[in-house]
Amino acid sequence: MAGIIETEYGRITISEELVATLAGYAAGDNFGIVAMTGKTAGDALLKLVGGTNHKRGVKVTTVDDGKAMVIDMYVNMAYGVSMPAVAKNAMDGVRYRVEEATGLKVKAVNIHIEGITV
Repeated sequence: MAGIIETEYGRITISEELVATLAGYAAGDNFGIVAMTGKTAGDALLKLVGGTNHKRGVKVTTVDDGKAMVIDMYVNMAYGVSMPAVAKNAMDGVRYRVEEATGLKVKAVNIHIEGITV
């Protein structure tokens, strides 16, 4: 399902894939997040062939009849960083970037730490 914005001129629909790509770019800019971890077979295949996928490790769910999004991010963090601080910074950054770019409400950004990298 896509995000929906109703205006006086008509309807704007924004795909979950676009939101996932925006969230992936935003998360990649955070100090302490080393990589996003893929959760699908397509992510694993793209990793094998050396492709770039900015939505890898990002799951977007549309809620409230398309008016809001819940974003789940699966990440690897750098060893020695404060995981709560990095996660909070990523949550704030992703929420801000997605809301500013799309106009959709981000109900939650959930960070799932899958591993650490030395």
